[in-house]
Amino acid sequence: MSTQPAMINRYRWYELISIYAGIFVFLTFILAPFVEGFLVSLKPLGLLFSSPYKFWPENGSFTAYRTMWVSVPGFARYIFNSFFISIIVTAIVLILVVPASYAFARFKFRGSGLLLGAFLAVTMFSGAVLLIPLFRLMRTFGVLNTYFAMIVPGVAFLIPSAIWLLRTYMMRIPRELDEAAFVDGASHFYTLRRVILPIAMPGITVVAITTFIGSYAQQFIFALTFNSKTEYMPLPVGLFAYFGRQEVIWNELMAASFVGITPAIIVIFFLQRYLVSGLTAGAVKQ
Repeated sequence: MSTQPAMINRYRWYELISIYAGIFVFLTFILAPFVEGFLVSLKPLGLLFSSPYKFWPENGSFTAYRTMWVSVPGFARYIFNSFFISIIVTAIVLILVVPASYAFARFKFRGSGLLLGAFLAVTMFSGAVLLIPLFRLMRTFGVLNTYFAMIVPGVAFLIPSAIWLLRTYMMRIPRELDEAAFVDGASHFYTLRRVILPIAMPGITVVAITTFIGSYAQQFIFALTFNSKTEYMPLPVGLFAYFGRQEVIWNELMAASFVGITPAIIVIFFLQRYLVSGLTAGAVKQ
């Protein structure tokens, strides 16, 4: 058994200080807006812009987390809509992306490279560029003011990046597994279902998590354009209810934002070990 020290122990003391200082600065810039937003949710509205500025609120409380439900009665519905739309989008993307990624990873057919390049080009366009043609399509098919008006664009914009991510993962799976299954008389579909899918589950989990987060985050522009009914509004649009004509209820807005992202945080928390294993799988050559 090797007694070689861990790589982190090979650094000199000043190198370790530099590494941890860099990590601290990075986390400070990442977490500072969330910490400040949480503190704003604890402050009374009248003290938010008081001078001098105080980092920790003296009269802080969780009152805003109770009153926000009264200010926007349909807020729970907004959270449900966002979660429901994200779940449906993720399920549809996985159903379409898994066989497509397997085909791109295993078969060489005419135009495959051009098609992959087109998928990559699609991810460079903002959804705002295609709002007018998408609106015309939605109106033609009669799906405006429905969940489909937000599900269909979400699926369309998230499929290309999901294919690229999962295709790269499947290309790391040895082809000998496919060949052994073919020798035993297995079809391509059976090989995908019984051989490839169990091995590719970490990669599929990564795609599912990134798709869920992407769908949860991009609902605003589609909902604002393709939907005018309150019962179908997702969370990003629902948060606009805290913007009044005369003032913005900042403490309740921050409280609602933290409550609204709770479902996504819960999903990431329970699936984080699959996310880490999926991102690091194949990084070390066996």
